[in-house]
Amino acid sequence: MCKPWVIGAVIVFVMAAAPVLGAKGAKAGDSVFNVKSFGAKADGNTDDTAAFQAAIDAAGKLGGKVFLPAGRYMTRGTFKVPPGVSIEGVANSPIYCEPLKGTIVLATAGRDKEESEPLFTLQESTSVIGLTIYYPEQKVEDIRPYPWTFKLIGADNTVEKVTLINSYNGIRTGPEGNVRHRIRGVYGCVLRRGIFVDGCVDVGRIEDIQFHGNWWWMPDAKGNSLIVNKYMLQNLEAFIFGKTDSEFVTNTFVFPAKIGYHFIATEKGVCYGQFSGISADWAQKCIVVDAVLSIGIVITNGMFASLAQDSVDPTQVVINETNSGSVRFENCMFWGEPIYNVISHGSGYVSLSNCYLSSWRKSDNPTPLILADNGKLQVIGCTFGTGQPSVALKPGLKHAVIMGNNGEKGVRIVNEIGEKAAIVGNEAAE
Repeated sequence: MCKPWVIGAVIVFVMAAAPVLGAKGAKAGDSVFNVKSFGAKADGNTDDTAAFQAAIDAAGKLGGKVFLPAGRYMTRGTFKVPPGVSIEGVANSPIYCEPLKGTIVLATAGRDKEESEPLFTLQESTSVIGLTIYYPEQKVEDIRPYPWTFKLIGADNTVEKVTLINSYNGIRTGPEGNVRHRIRGVYGCVLRRGIFVDGCVDVGRIEDIQFHGNWWWMPDAKGNSLIVNKYMLQNLEAFIFGKTDSEFVTNTFVFPAKIGYHFIATEKGVCYGQFSGISADWAQKCIVVDAVLSIGIVITNGMFASLAQDSVDPTQVVINETNSGSVRFENCMFWGEPIYNVISHGSGYVSLSNCYLSSWRKSDNPTPLILADNGKLQVIGCTFGTGQPSVALKPGLKHAVIMGNNGEKGVRIVNEIGEKAAIVGNEAAE
């Protein structure tokens, strides 16, 4: 309505704008869209898919936040998050698995259809923050495939402060183009694949990630520690890297896993990047390198453990003959019961500097901690913490530098390449 105001001899009419209501009571021009205003019940039984999608569509018109208050949201569909939209729950950090409180999304779509649509597809300039994802129809006694929980497409998308209770496949980018993904503060249990990066052409970031079976151990999540651990050990590839340029990975951990970190070649290409503070514990293979770019990968301050229990051929680092890129380790620790700490068959460069290497495995015929039979190797300033042979230089290795190392029984080197090896300043073997 109009309200007249008299200023001097001039009458000024000021329009008092009535609120224009959008769908289900959301005000036009609002930037926060509460899913309960669009009909979500959050009771754990009612299908809230339509309410989710309506809120997402409303936020997508100009950009905005879709807010999910605490509750349990049953969803039987999947969601494409349009550019400029953030989906946010109440969690300011990942949550522990019991009790299941906060913003809980109960996901059911895609059972037995691993290649079907992800639960959330994030387009450019989108984010999902502060949610917990739980698949209530995934049974620990009968684990079945599900599609990815998150897929990131385009530039500048974020998954942050998210808990995954029992995702079969966690988070992926590619093969569609991706730039500057940010995956931060994601904790939980993943069963087949954790994070798979591909198709990234500019500086992705993965920070503060922990994958562990205990999120699906607890009664609230209807889990079982023995079954979950065994499944992860036999099936999980926690971090997979295909094509990604200058990837930065910091403070990541998995327990247990079939492969902790897997570097592969895809149709898009291979990886190069920096990996700092990464760790894999109770992994059959902590790191497997099938292929990286020529400038390769640098791994600093890593911790890697392999245990014999339920494992097949546990070895912490395997560099396959298909790799021709550089693999460098700086200030890393290797322990547990592996057959080898590092075995290198690739034609590229392999370097270990200021590392601690060991194996508690008992054997009448112990294997060396490091074995290389191809490419070029340098081992400088390292400590060998147990008494089996330290380094084996096998036929096929083109050159080696073994310098300034020490060990529990000195440095025991098996040299089968003769003068191609520069062996200088190591502690004498006992």
